[in-house]
Amino acid sequence: MSLSRNDENVGEKIEHSILEMNQINNEPQSLPFVLSFTNLTYSVKVRGKFGLPAVFGGRKKLKSVPATASEPVGGENLLSKSKVLLNDISGVARDGEILAVLGASGSGKSTLIDALANRIAKGSLKGTITLNGEQLESKMLKVISAYVMQDDLLFPMLTVEETLMFAAEFRLPRTLSKSKKKQRVEALIDQLGLRNAANTVIGDEGHRGVSGGERRRVSIGTDIIHDPIILFLDEPTSGLDSTSAYMVVKVLQRIAQTGSIVIITLSAGNETPTHGLSLKEAITASISRGKLVSGATTDASHTSMVPNFANPMWMEIAVLSKRSFKNSLRMPEIFATRLGAVMVTGFILATIFWKLDNSPRGARERLGFFAFAMSTTFYTCADALPIFIQERFIFMRETAYNAYRRSSYVLSHSLVAIPALIFLSITFAIITFWAVGLDGGASGFFFYFLIILASFWAGSSFVTFLSAVVSHVMIGYVIVVAILAYFLLFSGFFIDHDRIPVYWIWFHYISLIKYPYQAVLNNEFQDPTKCFVRGTQIFDGSPLSYADESLKLKMLENMGKTLGFNLTGTTCLTTGTDLLKQQGVVDLGKWDCLWITMAWGFLFRILFYFCLLLGSKNKRR
Repeated sequence: MSLSRNDENVGEKIEHSILEMNQINNEPQSLPFVLSFTNLTYSVKVRGKFGLPAVFGGRKKLKSVPATASEPVGGENLLSKSKVLLNDISGVARDGEILAVLGASGSGKSTLIDALANRIAKGSLKGTITLNGEQLESKMLKVISAYVMQDDLLFPMLTVEETLMFAAEFRLPRTLSKSKKKQRVEALIDQLGLRNAANTVIGDEGHRGVSGGERRRVSIGTDIIHDPIILFLDEPTSGLDSTSAYMVVKVLQRIAQTGSIVIITLSAGNETPTHGLSLKEAITASISRGKLVSGATTDASHTSMVPNFANPMWMEIAVLSKRSFKNSLRMPEIFATRLGAVMVTGFILATIFWKLDNSPRGARERLGFFAFAMSTTFYTCADALPIFIQERFIFMRETAYNAYRRSSYVLSHSLVAIPALIFLSITFAIITFWAVGLDGGASGFFFYFLIILASFWAGSSFVTFLSAVVSHVMIGYVIVVAILAYFLLFSGFFIDHDRIPVYWIWFHYISLIKYPYQAVLNNEFQDPTKCFVRGTQIFDGSPLSYADESLKLKMLENMGKTLGFNLTGTTCLTTGTDLLKQQGVVDLGKWDCLWITMAWGFLFRILFYFCLLLGSKNKRR
């Protein structure tokens, strides 16, 4: 691995003219930035091969440990050794230049740039990194720098201009007018050489879009929209043809000439003077000539000179929601598939359970309908699984350098999902409620719609939470299907809760299907005057059901005499309330079940947030 500097010294440094934070007559002169790194050392533990030579002190080296790992370090044992990835690396990067880290694959290029970009966990990296001679804090680095990853992580159905405009909405302060942000985007499109592709969608495997080189330049553009002081790029020309790679390098040269420190990695076979400027003075001067357009103050502490985020939370939510809606609207087949599944399922259920009567058989069939319908609402939410899995790396790239808050993403993700859930719920409710012959009239239908919506909400939130835990779509689908099957098993339909073994009863209470299932049972059978078993219907389902009607009336009369009251063919023996008791639905009312179902949804959204908070640090250990 070697360091080289692209030093095309032009006569004078190019100044920004699009977004100037302070329009004053006596503009301060352009002041230099110098990023210095000294004695950077980083090592990781690697597994060694455990064999007899190692146990008995043999001289043979472990094959899995390279030569750089031969020196013993603290904590090393027979099963692991330390591999040194960075060994006493020092260097300097200046604004106006491109510092290129060259080396073969596996030589430590990406590790070095990760170290400079503070993407290695605190305590694991030894050495010092300074900007203009002062220690660079993590909080400050996030605000004044940007990191462009090897992979081009973009929304496929947004155009080049829309992608950059959304980046501007995130990165540029709301004090800037819409026209100023638009002006910045237009200037950046010209700077990146993307004018001809400005209105072309990014594209993916199923949608034709921009070329690979254009896609890479868009990725760079999303990270430099706020004109960062330091720009890190990991293999920006990887996978590009020679023409596209040349254009990317020329773009990076123009970026460097505007006063940025550009540090890149490329595959290939002493204290620097800072002109007496402190870090605070250099950043203040840079702000005055247009850099760090996310806003700043002249506070004495340079860590408080720029805010953590360019915009308030409500604006981040609005921009995230707008972007998500726009991307989804251009892929209508995803929602159409889900809507089709709900409609087909509703149609099948409506035609199978058509106009159920109030007989004992009708009551049993209602139980089956409710169990299947409520579980279906959860299974159809499985399509939410790949959404965040596909957006995961876009989210990590954008939040790594404070484009927006993680909480804003969670709230936006939740709000965007609600309109689709409402539409699916009302569709399923309309198809099934009157066709099956459910009870309750208008109020019954309204509650039926609400509990379906709550079920969709809880199911969607549960699957969203799992998408943050599981990184592979197919593994996620297996887990979702299995867990939902367990929820259905313990819902109370297949076995009454008082018959569930004590060591499994906890699963009954965490079953997501239990609460909507009990809610619709309460909604259907809450009328104590409605009869489901009358007179001789008590014999239905038994061998006596085939007996002559007169014989059944005679037996019913004798049973009444034995019990001490009159039983006739019209006597009501089982009401809706009795059915609820038989099903064990006595502990919670229908509104209690509705609130609990909704609460499950909010709980999983909160868990989703904490998963993002803990799992998106994006740092090596």
